[in-house]
Amino acid sequence: MPNGILILINLEMSDEKRFLPTQEFKMPKMGESITEGTIINWLVAEGDSFEEGDILVEVATDKVDNEVPAPSAGKMIAHLVGSKDVVPVGEPIATLELSENGKNKIESFEISGESKSEIPSNKSKVKVAESNRNKTSKSFKVNENVFISPLVDKIARKNHISYEELARIEGTGNEGRLRKSDVINYIAEGRPFQFAQPISENNGFKIPDLKFDKGKGKIVEMDRMRQMIADHMVFSSSTAPHVTAYVEADLTEMVTWRNANKVAFQKKYNEKLTFTPLFIEAVAKAIKEFPMINSSLDGTNIIVKEEINIGMATALPSGNLIVPVVKNADKKDLKALAESTNELVGKARENKLKGDDTKGSTFTISNVGTFGSLMGTPIINQPEAAILATGIIKKRAEVMEREDGDTIEIRQMMYLSLSFDHRIVDGYLAGSFLRKVADNMEQFNGKRKF
Repeated sequence: MPNGILILINLEMSDEKRFLPTQEFKMPKMGESITEGTIINWLVAEGDSFEEGDILVEVATDKVDNEVPAPSAGKMIAHLVGSKDVVPVGEPIATLELSENGKNKIESFEISGESKSEIPSNKSKVKVAESNRNKTSKSFKVNENVFISPLVDKIARKNHISYEELARIEGTGNEGRLRKSDVINYIAEGRPFQFAQPISENNGFKIPDLKFDKGKGKIVEMDRMRQMIADHMVFSSSTAPHVTAYVEADLTEMVTWRNANKVAFQKKYNEKLTFTPLFIEAVAKAIKEFPMINSSLDGTNIIVKEEINIGMATALPSGNLIVPVVKNADKKDLKALAESTNELVGKARENKLKGDDTKGSTFTISNVGTFGSLMGTPIINQPEAAILATGIIKKRAEVMEREDGDTIEIRQMMYLSLSFDHRIVDGYLAGSFLRKVADNMEQFNGKRKF
């Protein structure tokens, strides 16, 4: 008996040496400018052990999902947050027991200087919205004195709230001005006026709250990405006055050259030669001539970007769209552009894009022709000033002016459309830029070497 007791005591002492006391595991930083993440799924249950490098949790930042590995071997003690919770970088998300060599490694996951967000988490939003559901009107009065301070503007942009929606919030500041607390409380209540109809006080007329018959059928709940896309599109369309311009381009020389050289190009560089890098090349050259198209609006200031980073709308297997970014497109040759586009498209299709892969775009291209569309009118990818849509390349009989007279020839034609923010881009700039893009495509050097 004494020997058995002694063995048990030694084992317990050995266990105490093996693991340190419980430690907080904090939301790690996933990339530049990312301040929070959404918990998608815990992969290690409470009470389970794990090895160094095992994936503890999946975290979403913006449109990209990230896997968070364990800094060392240990044991999961408790989850401090649940699925769909939004957690600021640096906030605790779990408590762990880590091995001795993990003491310093866990510190690399901690972010100093981060403060907890003042906007309630998803769970608290749901509770507040539930309690206020019966107290919230489905209509609103427009706040005539909607002064938007830089702080309110920052909160609104973060939560994809348009200025029109801000005007629906009742302000409690001096002379009815909107305060930070008004916006935070509005978000906590579930944004009750997001899609509401305004009350018109003119001659007593009230805009009716129409009840549409939405029909019956299978209910498909939006996934997280689709919800973010919806919010982003509503914010963009309600914030920026969209205008769309169109041109037609003759891509015969480009198509002929690409078809003649795509096999040799892939053999030489081990990269597929699609039309995307050729389009990006033409756009980047045009932006250098019209730099104001490569801008964003910040209050009453226009920021003309120094870098030319081209986003390319890419379809995911789920049917959603994501916009990976080709950085410094104007400084890359055709080989480098092909490498970048192929790599980003491959990552998108395999759901392997990282946060930085989708950050920093200054202008976006949407190739609607990939889906067989003749042309499109895309919504601007905020906070950019414009977005280009390229339609399907289609053979068509065209009248060609030649020195010896007009002829009818089969040409490879494509429509291009440019949606632009009319607050900072006027028709002359948009039309000139769009024409230049088309000219760059039409004047493609058919004898080009690579």
